[in-house]
Amino acid sequence: MPQPANRLRSLSDYPLATLGRRVEELKSKGIDIINLDVGSPDMPPPEVVIDTLSEMAHKPNTHGYSGYRGPKSFREAVARYYARRFGVEVDPETQILPLVGSKEGIVNLCLAYLDRGDVALVPDIGYPSYSLGAYLAGASVHWLPVNEETGFLPDLDALSHNLPSGAKLLWMNYPNNPTGAVASLEFYQQAVNFCREHDLLLASDNPYVDVTYDGFKAGSVLQTNGALDCSVEFISFSKTYNMAGWRLGAAVGSQTAIRNLLQVKSNFDSGHFLPIYEAGITALDEIPSSWIHDRNMVYQRRRDIMLEALPQAGLTPYHPGGALYLWGKVTDPSLDGASYAEQALLNAHVSMAPGAIYGPGGTQYVRLSVCTTDKRLDEALGRLKQWYQERN
Repeated sequence: MPQPANRLRSLSDYPLATLGRRVEELKSKGIDIINLDVGSPDMPPPEVVIDTLSEMAHKPNTHGYSGYRGPKSFREAVARYYARRFGVEVDPETQILPLVGSKEGIVNLCLAYLDRGDVALVPDIGYPSYSLGAYLAGASVHWLPVNEETGFLPDLDALSHNLPSGAKLLWMNYPNNPTGAVASLEFYQQAVNFCREHDLLLASDNPYVDVTYDGFKAGSVLQTNGALDCSVEFISFSKTYNMAGWRLGAAVGSQTAIRNLLQVKSNFDSGHFLPIYEAGITALDEIPSSWIHDRNMVYQRRRDIMLEALPQAGLTPYHPGGALYLWGKVTDPSLDGASYAEQALLNAHVSMAPGAIYGPGGTQYVRLSVCTTDKRLDEALGRLKQWYQERN
């Protein structure tokens, strides 16, 4: 067999996929593992969305290719969502592109904009695909320090004095994975101004925009002045409508960025299954904000239970304003996030994500998801507390 491409040498297996294989190995031995590692909603999509999928799948004319740009009706529904939710007018012909899940959009945007010698600006604690996409494109990563004291927001003023040569792409994600931190429109405006000044593309990954707590309402970077000139935003049906396995999302923003992203995508895929697009239209047009509020209250209740319990398991959690996670700092100086997660998996049989997955700044942390039933969550927290207290 020939040797694989050189690009694989700088690209490890996706960290959560590796963790998933480990968990499955333990489960195959009869061990009851409680998964708090992945943010995969445990509640179903709205019934009307499922009904639309079923109804459309039974029609004989819905099984062909749907086109590289997806159906116009879907793009128009996304435009209506942006107008209704954010007060932003976007052109469905030139400023919206459907995605087979927002994750592929993230990596394909890197392929569209980054070459060897280019640099992606990535928050030190952030979703792994931002850096992995850059490495896949042959580019390098400049880590932006973020910490709890600054609300996990990068210091753009400091970056302006230390901007690396070759920087082209700035990643942001609020509500944030893994920390749950949120950002204001004032911060987004600062980021847009920064990118326009330094000729950067601002990539706003916004899958958790409709998963927020304590009355906070997250915004879109496209609400700020000048954003459509230099920004592209990713939205996802996975988190907003509990449709993670359906793999449906959209890129919205700069005409130029959308055109370049389409040029890459059209060489990799042929669009999505038409009934899934139709179900997405139903979700955007028919699901009331009350459904999202009620779903978020379930997550918020679980979040509050975890905030109270985790200190008894040796973790100091950050108080998240959104997203699906608790970001916990390991308090025992003899442990880091990786060793804590490993011991919790083997001894408490609870799976969580080591913080180092999300960047060098996450070494002392672990990430735990709220996406499990109340009963299993209570059991997981009980196991963690018992294990941690017995080891001490």
